[in-house]
Amino acid sequence: MKKTTKDIGLGVATPTQTCVDRHCAFHGTLAVHGRQFVCTITRMNAQKTAVVQWERLHYIPKYERYERRFSRLQVHNPSCLNCKVGDTVRILECRPISKTKSFVIIEKVQQ
Repeated sequence: MKKTTKDIGLGVATPTQTCVDRHCAFHGTLAVHGRQFVCTITRMNAQKTAVVQWERLHYIPKYERYERRFSRLQVHNPSCLNCKVGDTVRILECRPISKTKSFVIIEKVQQ
């Protein structure tokens, strides 16, 4: 049985490798919708899970300055994308996959 690759839209190229992951946005049954972010992978301790973070600025009115803060999420890492620590990736919101994962990696961003 041949797995088909579906187009999720958003101008994202489909991966060249195939996988049998049911939580893959391209080869599984996972529907993606909602918020999307571009961030960097910082950790990959668990199987098929990556920790990503991105920087944001928070304004401090007392000092009239901004401070850097970091947002961190656990995301699902499908095996067909083959993402590693240090890669810049685009993540997209989906239904809850587990207690802490509600985002999935959809592409590596070229720099």
